[in-house]
Amino acid sequence: MNWRLVAIPVSIVPFIILFLTTNVSPQDVFAVGLVPFAASAAAEIARFMLQAVRFKYFIKRFIGYDVSSTGKTISARLAGEFVTQTTPSYVGGEFVRIAWLSRNGVPAGKAAWVATMEIIADVFVGSMLAFIAGAFAIYKGGSVAGIGIILVTIPTFAVWLAVVLFSAKRNLRLPSFSQRLAEKFLSKEKAENLVNTTNTAIADLCKMSRENFNSKKAIRTFAIGMAITFMAFVFHGLSFMVLANTAEDIGFFDSLMATSASVAVASLPITIGGSGLAELGIWAYISNLSGIPELGDVVSDPRLNVIIAWRIATYHVPLVIMWVAIMRLALGKVSTTSLGQPAAGNSPGSKPEDGNAAR
Repeated sequence: MNWRLVAIPVSIVPFIILFLTTNVSPQDVFAVGLVPFAASAAAEIARFMLQAVRFKYFIKRFIGYDVSSTGKTISARLAGEFVTQTTPSYVGGEFVRIAWLSRNGVPAGKAAWVATMEIIADVFVGSMLAFIAGAFAIYKGGSVAGIGIILVTIPTFAVWLAVVLFSAKRNLRLPSFSQRLAEKFLSKEKAENLVNTTNTAIADLCKMSRENFNSKKAIRTFAIGMAITFMAFVFHGLSFMVLANTAEDIGFFDSLMATSASVAVASLPITIGGSGLAELGIWAYISNLSGIPELGDVVSDPRLNVIIAWRIATYHVPLVIMWVAIMRLALGKVSTTSLGQPAAGNSPGSKPEDGNAAR
C-alpha cells in the first residue's frame, strides 16, 4: 500500500507547474484565508462521511444486519476511499470494502452487491449532474467546456447502465480471453482460480440483481442511497463555493455544476487521483462559460488561486484522515491474523459481532 503515497507528491505537480507558468504564487493561495479554507475542508469531510453513512445503510438494508460497529464501518469506508482517491479513474476502493465485508462474514455476492450499489449511486448521480453542467455550459456560451464534459461522462454512465440492465436479465461472465490475459502475469493455476472466483462472484452479483430489482423494498433502499449521494455532491459544491466567494461572487448552483464537471473530467484514467484533471475541470467550467479565454487571461486568472486552495482543502486534508483509517484497517487485519484464532466469544460459525470475522 505504501506505493500509493506516490499520489501525494504527484498531486502537487500541477501546482508547481501553475506556479512556474502563471502569475499565481503560494502567497496568493494562502490569501484565501484560514476560515474559508477550514470551511471548505469541513464540507468535503462531510461529503465523505455521508458516503460512509450510505455504506452503513446499504449494509443494514441489503445484508440484513450491521456487520460491525458504526466506527469500524466508517473507518472501512474511509480506508476504501483512500484507495479510490489514489488510483486513476477513482477505482479500487470497492475491493477494499468487499474484502472488509468478506472478512466480517458477508458472502462474496452480497459484499459485491453493496459495493456495486455504491458505485452505481455515485455514477448515476454524478453523471446526471455532469450532464446538467455540460448542458448549462453550452446554454451560457461555453460550448467547448460543455461538450467536453458531456463526452467524458457518457462512457462511464453507459457502462454502468449496461451492468444494471444486463445483470438483471442474465448471468454475466468475464470475456473468454480473460484467462489468457491473466496467464501473462500469473501461473496457469492461479489465473484459472482467479477467473473462476471472479465469475462466481459475478454470478452471485447477477443473482442479487434479479432478486433486488424486482423488490420494491430494494428499489426504495437504492432511492434513499441516491438521495444521500446527492447530498454528498451538495457538500462537494459547498466546498468550492465558500472558497470561490473570497475572489468573486459565485452562487451555489454554479459551484455545484463546477464541482460536478470536475469529478467527470477527473474520472478519466490519465492521472492518479485525478491530479491536474480535477483542477482543469473546475477551471474550464467557470472560465469557459463566456468562451475560450485568451492566453494572457489564463496566466493572470485569479480563480487559479482559489482552485489550488480548493484542491488542497478537498483532497490533501481528507487524504490524511483516510490514511489514518486505512492504517487502522491494515493494523487490525495484521493483529487478527497474528492471533491465529477468532476473537473471544466468537465461535467459528457465529455471526461476527465486532468486526473480527471468524476464520
